[in-house]
Amino acid sequence: MSSEAQIAANRANAALSTGPTTEAGKAKSSHNAVKTGLTGRTILLPTDDREIYLQHVARFFTKYQPVTDDEKALTQSVADTEWRLVRIPSLESGIYANGRSKLADELADESDPAVRAARIDAQVFQDCRKDLSNLALQEARLRRMRDADTAELKEMLKTRIDKRRNDFASACATRRQVINAGNIFEPTLFGFEFTNEELAAHEEKREAQRFAQGEYSRLSEAEFKRYMKRRNEEKESKAA
Repeated sequence: MSSEAQIAANRANAALSTGPTTEAGKAKSSHNAVKTGLTGRTILLPTDDREIYLQHVARFFTKYQPVTDDEKALTQSVADTEWRLVRIPSLESGIYANGRSKLADELADESDPAVRAARIDAQVFQDCRKDLSNLALQEARLRRMRDADTAELKEMLKTRIDKRRNDFASACATRRQVINAGNIFEPTLFGFEFTNEELAAHEEKREAQRFAQGEYSRLSEAEFKRYMKRRNEEKESKAA
């Protein structure tokens, strides 16, 4: 067990540590970040734009509209995995760029520029086969991870939405039954989380749909016209 003096010393050392300060140290730290950019928990690399990353994540939250903590965690995971996948082409380009730079003075006897460029790329591929192969493996792994998380997220969303739809239908039916019995409907009494306003609005919309389709509806023609006028006004108000 560490003594109090050892603990104090460790804390003091930690307070003094601010990360690499030399150019060599910073370069090594950056290289470590690149290595964990596809395999570790690091999401943002030193060269990444944080604002663009946040916009990227926001698009996924807008697309899936997660509600529960589990849904939000999966949405974040899908977004982060996609961010890593988008990074792969630039990493591959970087490998080839580094290789071409090292071979810039090679194959000078080749007169055809296109052939020389192709031969240099072939040599880069041979020299960096391990790195490129690893990149391909990481891409395949990330795609499997993204696809699995996306499938799980969609199933989770579907389950919640289906349950809410069924609960809503049950709440509407119970509300009609209570009102027809001449009583005031209180959703919480029956274990429903919906408000009377939500249920009444849904019921009115459904009756308007029935009227528009020529089916039996509790709405009169005048009530239907008032309902449509109110909806159009609400739509115009939102647009403004």
